Amino acid sequence: MSKEYDVKDLSLAVQGVARIEWAEHEMPVLRLIRERFAQERPLAGYRLAACLHVTSETANLARTLKEGGAEVYLCASNPLSTQDDVAAALVDRYEVPTFAIKGEDNETYYQHINAVLDRAPHMTMDDGADLVSTLHQSRRDLLANLLGGTEETTTGVIRLRAMQEDGALEYPVIAVNDAQTKHFFDNRYGTGQSTIDGVIRATNTLLAGKTFVVSGYGWCSRGIAMRARGMGAIVVVTEVDPMRALEAVMDGYQVMPLAKAAAIGDIFVTATGNKHVIDRAHFEVMKDGALVANSGHFNVEINIPALAEMAREVTRIRSFIDQYTLPDGRRISILGEGRLINLAAAEGHPSAVMDMSFANQALSAEYMVRNHGDLGKKVYSVPEDIDKGIARLKLRAMGIDIDVLTDEQVQYLASWESGT
Repeated sequence: MSKEYDVKDLSLAVQGVARIEWAEHEMPVLRLIRERFAQERPLAGYRLAACLHVTSETANLARTLKEGGAEVYLCASNPLSTQDDVAAALVDRYEVPTFAIKGEDNETYYQHINAVLDRAPHMTMDDGADLVSTLHQSRRDLLANLLGGTEETTTGVIRLRAMQEDGALEYPVIAVNDAQTKHFFDNRYGTGQSTIDGVIRATNTLLAGKTFVVSGYGWCSRGIAMRARGMGAIVVVTEVDPMRALEAVMDGYQVMPLAKAAAIGDIFVTATGNKHVIDRAHFEVMKDGALVANSGHFNVEINIPALAEMAREVTRIRSFIDQYTLPDGRRISILGEGRLINLAAAEGHPSAVMDMSFANQALSAEYMVRNHGDLGKKVYSVPEDIDKGIARLKLRAMGIDIDVLTDEQVQYLASWESGT
């Protein structure tokens, strides 16, 4: 058995508690679920391993799961996303064994993943599928104990569906990312705002008048493009999917191949879930002073090793900015080491958005406990009644009422006899 926790400094706990409580004010849906969980204890007797960004919002999810009776063990899903004071508070105040240190190296990252798996969990809760991947590759002895899991993000769902397609997935997983109350809001409004926040905190650059290149036009990229345009940037979208490219055009953005955009862009942000989206050929034509960041889950979207090979000098200009000087004197800056810029340089999604995402996580864990016996080794969507129930709770918390269908309207929608 590994050690009981591994955080930077327990003396940071007081500051972490204040941050967690501040976030809780903006998370009324999760708070309502926590109150019910405390009474009903639907997760009692189950061990849950969570690999998530260790932030104040995640802390409130961990508190909710624990109130529901679960034994929660938490590690980071990204080496740069941990808020060290929150990790300390989770251990010291809330008694959640946590294994996460901001800036941890790759070896420590996987030591922490294995530390939570050492607890022989019944459920996994992933953000990027690293728990699932590790279980299936090197900890297969624990698979028999797993009843199910959940997955938070697009990249993780892609990996899980690939496993399902190959017949490799050994237990059911709910794709929380597919819930409308997750990807419509978290990905678009959360990623949009927090990515811009991360770029600005890292660089203190003015976006107005800059050419801002967004690679991809999924829900995350839609949000980034929308917020960059709102800040006065000239937004260019690059895509490989013709439907998404067409949508970007109809939304009023310039659309072109990245090879062309690379020569005119001032700021680049990737959010595709794919590898080497920005590659050597793009670096070769970028302007002096180009800023390059990633908002996809893994740090593979920018081919940083290729840039390092091209550079004659690499300098850490300021926190979260590594400047690569090329032989011809051009300088290209990589932000946040190519990792999630919204968490590396900022604080991730606003709490009000994560309220819905983590409500989905909590309720999906409850659903898995109750229904795992009826589920196959597949990826499942969040049940519609959970998704809509979260939307209703969020509206109620915001003091917003909506209409309800009359009996006559319900009957009309269910019939086919009525015509013009």
